[in-house]
Amino acid sequence: MATYQELKQQAADLLAQAERMRQQEKRSVIAELKQRIQEYGVSGSELGFGATGTSPKRRSTAIVKYRSPDGATWSGRGRKPRWLADALSRGRSLQDFLA
Repeated sequence: MATYQELKQQAADLLAQAERMRQQEKRSVIAELKQRIQEYGVSGSELGFGATGTSPKRRSTAIVKYRSPDGATWSGRGRKPRWLADALSRGRSLQDFLA
């Protein structure tokens, strides 16, 4: 009967052999695919690789946090709008404009 260490070594050897076989098969599959792609003139985009025309993720619309008396809004993101900066410089409070 084999010892634990012997079985462990056999398992490692089999894993290494399986990886070598996988790499060998992978090379032949890639060569065959390249030949077929060239034969039929298939592009990467037809296969779904590269630019697929999907749009980038869009940011969600920000919720309005501040509203001026005349209806202008600001979400609180980015620079303060001029209407708000002017009102704050005249002594108004940010809480005065909470939506």
